[in-house]
Amino acid sequence: MSPPAAPYLRLTWTDPETGRQGFLVIDRLVRGLSGGGMRVRDGCTLDEVTRLAATMSLKNGVLGIPAGGAKCGIDSNPRDPDALALLRRFVRAMAPLWDTYVATGEDLGVQQSTLNEVFEELGLGSSMRAALRASGDFEGALAKARSALSRAHEGTPLVDLVGGFGVASATAAALQRAGRQVQGARVVIQGFGSMGGATARYLTRLGAVVIGVADVEGLIVNQDGLQVERLLRARDAFGVIDRGALASDDRELPREEWVALECDVLVPAALADAINPTNCERVRAPLVVEAANLPTAPGADARLEGMGVTVMPDFVANSATNGWAWWLALGEIGPTPEDAFGRIGEVIPRVVAEVLDRAAAEHVSPRRAARQIARERLDRLTAEHGAEAPLPSTAL
Repeated sequence: MSPPAAPYLRLTWTDPETGRQGFLVIDRLVRGLSGGGMRVRDGCTLDEVTRLAATMSLKNGVLGIPAGGAKCGIDSNPRDPDALALLRRFVRAMAPLWDTYVATGEDLGVQQSTLNEVFEELGLGSSMRAALRASGDFEGALAKARSALSRAHEGTPLVDLVGGFGVASATAAALQRAGRQVQGARVVIQGFGSMGGATARYLTRLGAVVIGVADVEGLIVNQDGLQVERLLRARDAFGVIDRGALASDDRELPREEWVALECDVLVPAALADAINPTNCERVRAPLVVEAANLPTAPGADARLEGMGVTVMPDFVANSATNGWAWWLALGEIGPTPEDAFGRIGEVIPRVVAEVLDRAAAEHVSPRRAARQIARERLDRLTAEHGAEAPLPSTAL
């Protein structure tokens, strides 16, 4: 297994109209391809995007997807009235990379529907353009991707459900591997956007009891179980819950108390480094399932391990959206919800079992075991397909 290499490309773009910066990082290429989400966040940095791109490589590796990792970020408040125009200028400036190396999708502060509109407006067809090109049938793959990305399931866009369904599947698999049942497991979730909200929905359907949900306004707690569907109907586009929709026995606590609630499963589903050296010793859950990207700071990881806390790393637990997008682009599944949930429900529990089995056999943490598995597969895929790939003879 080769050690991690330096990123293939790190790019900083300065918006000529506002002076705001955007970043694009390709961590590595496999057969000339890479992929990762587009985030818009006030305070986003090149270093943050670099870390996230490396995580995307691990996601592809652990799922056996023949592509490297990439990530995009824009330093802007997504609520800013000028954020959409800024995003549009960034996408236009990066056009050569969408046509060759980088496939992207929704992430923090950006919904897939917004990306769809922007890429269509600019004549780029799809944010997954580079991956669709690799299918060998660009127009057919584009039609399938558009069909999938326009689908709704139970009134919610499918793209906003697949990630949380994967986190719920990973949680159930990790509990079962530990001799526990998801039925009756008490769960606390930090973040109630598309990932956190869908995680809550599908864990509840599996029989878990969501006792706490935190958003930017605070922590909502009910030890008998929150009414998840009611809260989902009461959230805005940024995952903030209308407090007028709370049940009479729901309680509100300060936002930072989410990490300290006693529960069976803690699910950080918002910002990076949410569990960090200053609060990690307050964790009172035996299992942490990372639904956000990089939610556990490096300095907190070892402390949690020393406390006997099992952490299922982000690039395993929240990899379903990424996997689904690539499986679609590469023609491995169809565009229906049944195709998505069937493949995710098969693959994610299997990967969780592989990670936990190796961690136990080699007496290492699940994160270290998962990194080993991902890098071994990436090295094998790179040896098989090569890193660079020839560009198409004709423009798409």
